[in-house]
Amino acid sequence: MSQSDTQFNNVSVIKAANVYFDGKVASRSVLFSDGSKKTLGLMQPGEYEFGTAQAEVMEILAGEFEVLLPGSNEWRHFCGGTRFEVPAHSRFKLKVSRLTDYCCSYLD
Repeated sequence: MSQSDTQFNNVSVIKAANVYFDGKVASRSVLFSDGSKKTLGLMQPGEYEFGTAQAEVMEILAGEFEVLLPGSNEWRHFCGGTRFEVPAHSRFKLKVSRLTDYCCSYLD
């Protein structure tokens, strides 16, 4: 894995955590000089539903879960090393089976 796959350079990080579901999901916002934003976070085992304002790419760094994507009736399995996209202005559900480390990229 190259350095560009494992770290971000020349970024700003928002100190305050984004905390959801009574602390079972938490992330930090990473801001890039081009105006783009990502969040790095952890999800504890549990079931969650999220809404999106922007389109998102969820990259699973470690862990695993099932996801029900918008417009689908079928749960799909994702684990470390995989990713999926979620359209803007939609909702998706997760069933997290073990601690999951993720990176979420927000698309324009």
